[in-house]
Amino acid sequence: REAGLASDPAGAILAAPRVPGRKMAGSRGSAVRWEGAGFLRMRLSLAALSGRAVRITGIRSQELNPGLRDFEASFIRLMDKVTNGSRIEINETGTTLYYQPGILLGGKIEHDCHPQRSIGYYLEALLYLAPFMKRPLKAILKGVTNDQTDPSVDTLKVTALPLMQRFGVDGDGLELKVVRRGMAPGGGGEVIFSCPVRRFLKPVQLTDPGKIKRIRGVAYSVRVSPQIANRIVDSARSILNKFIPDIYIYTDHMKGANSGKSPGFGLSLVAETINGTFLSAELASNPQGQGSPVLPEDLGQNCAKLLLEEVYRGGCVGSINQSLALLYMALGQQDVSKVQIGPLSPYTIEFLRHLKSFFQIVFKIEAQPMEEQKGGDKVLMTCIGVGFSNISKTVT
Repeated sequence: REAGLASDPAGAILAAPRVPGRKMAGSRGSAVRWEGAGFLRMRLSLAALSGRAVRITGIRSQELNPGLRDFEASFIRLMDKVTNGSRIEINETGTTLYYQPGILLGGKIEHDCHPQRSIGYYLEALLYLAPFMKRPLKAILKGVTNDQTDPSVDTLKVTALPLMQRFGVDGDGLELKVVRRGMAPGGGGEVIFSCPVRRFLKPVQLTDPGKIKRIRGVAYSVRVSPQIANRIVDSARSILNKFIPDIYIYTDHMKGANSGKSPGFGLSLVAETINGTFLSAELASNPQGQGSPVLPEDLGQNCAKLLLEEVYRGGCVGSINQSLALLYMALGQQDVSKVQIGPLSPYTIEFLRHLKSFFQIVFKIEAQPMEEQKGGDKVLMTCIGVGFSNISKTVT
């Protein structure tokens, strides 16, 4: 797959075989048409940035329970809150969606995220949109803070925010704070995300990730014994101590009202390199009443192994933030940006196709062979930004 991308990057993205969910038609100005329920978040976010309308048909039309799910409807409501003048049309069965984006407004919003997906699902889309809003965003999101599907707020805090700072989205206004934790399935957590606005993004040259200098992490537990977090830390350190001495894993045990509605525990780890790259891994316990119970020792060891696997994949951007980095590169000033990343995830490959559909931008993709003692194969992504300018930003 990577070799194919490397030999003919544009062709690899353009000439992919037609699969359900691929764009059907739509020139500049007309609605971009898609089919299928996949990548809804990606499509609506890019539509809001590009200002192009989207029509999505055949949303689970063949299933026993057709149409949009509750968490997708909740995401559409969030998109409506952060924009002004959006037009959203959904048919009776929920299998067809038309979205005409309005102006990205920002300001202070509150949103109850559906507990089927964690806050990270909604937060990732806000990371795409927040720098390009009219007013600085302050979003209070309530729901599940940590689950087994989406990136947790702990991981996004220590990986996505430093990446945004590389592109010039920095200052005192950029903050992600966990007020209350909420585990699946009950939720009850709360986070506050604030982000300043920028007129332009800076081009970046991130080609050397550097060596790992320290590992940090958070072992959290809610509505269970506080001792569980210490057991997680000990088991994770038993593996990581063989590789590096500078390890510090905080224990975070929230009580009472701050502990949400469901019991659970988990671990979020991040490895920092000498050049300021952050690579992360995380694991959470099974939700209450689902699956067999997980031992804290097993969870700690497995999470440590996942972090070592992520370090092996390497690159200047962790695998969960690949799409965020590529979006900021594409929307940057009309200058060359280069980022070295590990193997492209399937989500990132689809994201590149969507970027081409909305912004007519393609990346040069060069496979970089595995160097001795430097981990797996890397990919060097190069593009010239479209010169995206935040015209709605208030002039100060």
